[in-house]
Amino acid sequence: MTIVRIFVSSTLPLVRTLPNTIIKKHFINIQQTYKPLYSIFSRNLSSQTEHDKPKTFSNQHIIPRLPIPTLQETAERYKKSLLPILKPEDYTRAVNAVDDFIKAGGLGEILQTRLHELDKVEKYSWLENIWLNKAYLEWREPSLINVNWWCEFKDHPSGILKQTLPKGQITDFQINRTAGFISNLLSFNEEVNNESLPPESTRQGPLCMDQYKKQFGTTRIADFPADRIITSWPTTAKHIIVLFRDQIFKVQVLGEGGARVTIKDIERQLKSVVEQVNNTNELQLPIGLLSCEHRDTWATARKTLESLSSENKSSLEAIDTALFGVSLDDYSTDSNIDISHHNLFHAFNGHNRWFDKCLQVIVQSNGRAGVNGEHSPADAVIPGRIFDYIVSKEPAQDPPNSSSIPLSAPQHLKWVTNSSLETTIEKAQSNIQAAIDNVDSVLLHYNEYGSNWLKSVKISPDAFVQMGLQLAYHRQYGKPCPTYESASTRGFLHGRTETVRSCSVDSVAFTKAFDDKDIKKEQKFALLTKAIQSHLEYMISAINGKGVDRHLLGLRVQIQNEEEKSRALIFTDPSYIQSMYFKLSSSNLSPGDYFYGGFGAVVPEGYGVNYAIGNEGIKFSISSYKKCNETDSASFRKTLKNVFDDLRDSMT
Repeated sequence: MTIVRIFVSSTLPLVRTLPNTIIKKHFINIQQTYKPLYSIFSRNLSSQTEHDKPKTFSNQHIIPRLPIPTLQETAERYKKSLLPILKPEDYTRAVNAVDDFIKAGGLGEILQTRLHELDKVEKYSWLENIWLNKAYLEWREPSLINVNWWCEFKDHPSGILKQTLPKGQITDFQINRTAGFISNLLSFNEEVNNESLPPESTRQGPLCMDQYKKQFGTTRIADFPADRIITSWPTTAKHIIVLFRDQIFKVQVLGEGGARVTIKDIERQLKSVVEQVNNTNELQLPIGLLSCEHRDTWATARKTLESLSSENKSSLEAIDTALFGVSLDDYSTDSNIDISHHNLFHAFNGHNRWFDKCLQVIVQSNGRAGVNGEHSPADAVIPGRIFDYIVSKEPAQDPPNSSSIPLSAPQHLKWVTNSSLETTIEKAQSNIQAAIDNVDSVLLHYNEYGSNWLKSVKISPDAFVQMGLQLAYHRQYGKPCPTYESASTRGFLHGRTETVRSCSVDSVAFTKAFDDKDIKKEQKFALLTKAIQSHLEYMISAINGKGVDRHLLGLRVQIQNEEEKSRALIFTDPSYIQSMYFKLSSSNLSPGDYFYGGFGAVVPEGYGVNYAIGNEGIKFSISSYKKCNETDSASFRKTLKNVFDDLRDSMT
């Protein structure tokens, strides 16, 4: 039986031209796209020998390079995307700026030529380094909330501990589940290392698997003038880091040559961490708080740490090279998922975390668990596949090649600090708390219908939800707004994502008509169908590398001087900023059987909406900021629920 799994990932491009008064952010955007075009599947290889199975990276040599769209096709799609959000006079001015940019012999042709020259010298993709630097590593705001994403796992098959647990307690159930996650993660990493993970494909062809090399042993390093990413493949590290009560430990979980150990062995390592912390009189400062700070502040503090002692350097190296992070929390937030997801989002106070690790598993004392992840190295499809793997295999079993072998005792990482660092940590705590207190995040688990019903009425589930979000925003605010969804470009070598601008002329026509009592059901359904088709057309173009945002970004970074900048009216016109000021940032994490997640809103007046479309329901997370009087996550949740009720009623 072919196992079909739908995953597509995304992230928001950093708009470097925004005024300083605008908070620029980007986020994890995880989506399921239209199944006939984008389903990722694992091939049925049961009849093949191990030798015959294709290796993980065996298709890399036949995957095409990301194309560079023509100036004309990008200009036409861009102008079309501006229609629903600009006033007529503003649209006319914007169109003139675009036409001037792409005219024969104009600046656009010069920048396009430079982009093609760049494509000739880049090993894999003209976009790869531009995207990594502009969207992530040059971004200086704190990663906490602004960049990192969270996922909450389905509870253990036996459930979670229901009794009220006092703060400060670590439970055997928690230790056992954590050890199982660690073991399953090691198994997945082993498959990537030995290339036994099946290469993924769509109906259009193979997908690039490069991002799987960037999940384990990967860390973002705060630095000047931009951050760095360290990673390795195959990963040779034998340790992870474990955080407990803000204490950080280097914990060996593999033997020599990557030899696997039993889950009981891993449990003993975790219990040793707990015992060392409980029995020590030398608790270290909460250094992990620095990973929540402004990147320049953190970079300065990191260099100070490195200069103070060789022990600090060794401790940082242990963290940076660790396969992944694990946080044991000595508390349980609540059995209510509307509350518990905040622990994965930001831990309520930023403590007991290292937010620069690519993957950081978090487990509460009652056994509820999830992950906080740093987004720079990869898009959501990759961690999504990993989480599906590790949670679906619960209760975890010892790997077949495991044995009980001696492991080094967990090493408590020590820090030499000074008064300057201590002051920085104190300020970090204050800044972190202010940022966390501003987050307004709620969940909606809508159980009236899901993909089964939507498919029965022959509607794309993802596009339907996108139109539902458009209707909810229009109903709440009486107008449309620039909206972000993403398409995966993994059909191209080292491909990441492209933006789908979900707000269209057709979506606006649908949302305006839907609440008009004088318009018949049939007309409303026809408008919905047209809006969905428009959305899918943009999605198809985007996955084929023919979107707007990445090409414009590539052209913009080719500008070499102030004279050229002054001539690039397409980028200085207010419409450029306005069209990327995504007050509605949406992502899809379907089907949500084993996990669901969320992220921070990308502008102060906006919402970050993650959704997972299951067979019989849709899971939403909705985030905004409390300081903004325009937004209210609970109110938007209520509107969203009513919209999906009304959409169902209008179609039956």
